[in-house]
Amino acid sequence: QVQLEESGGGLVQAGDSLRLSCAASGRPLSMYVMAWFRQAPGKEREWVSIISKRGDRTYYTDSVKGRFTISRDNAKNTVYLQMNNLKPADTAVYFCVAGPKEILSASDYPYWGQGTQVTVSS
Repeated sequence: QVQLEESGGGLVQAGDSLRLSCAASGRPLSMYVMAWFRQAPGKEREWVSIISKRGDRTYYTDSVKGRFTISRDNAKNTVYLQMNNLKPADTAVYFCVAGPKEILSASDYPYWGQGTQVTVSS
């Protein structure tokens, strides 16, 4: 199985940028569809972005379109989430996940990182 470790979270101000990274180990990243999910306090976990195994297809939830960019470097076994123009509503724990299909449901991704906190102040 694959192990995932996120990094890059932090405390920023509204309008700032952050880049999250997710390093995979155990199996080649190219075997998996990768995605980012997030969970804010008191809210359900929601999908943020998905990228196909080869990186040729990407998907974004409406609230981050035009601000976030997902990418992957299979040679480095790493997935990224570039987050620009951050808003207080983006405050959440962000999880890197891996799975077999390009799908929106969290339950269909068997592999999860431990999460990284992103806090955006107004």
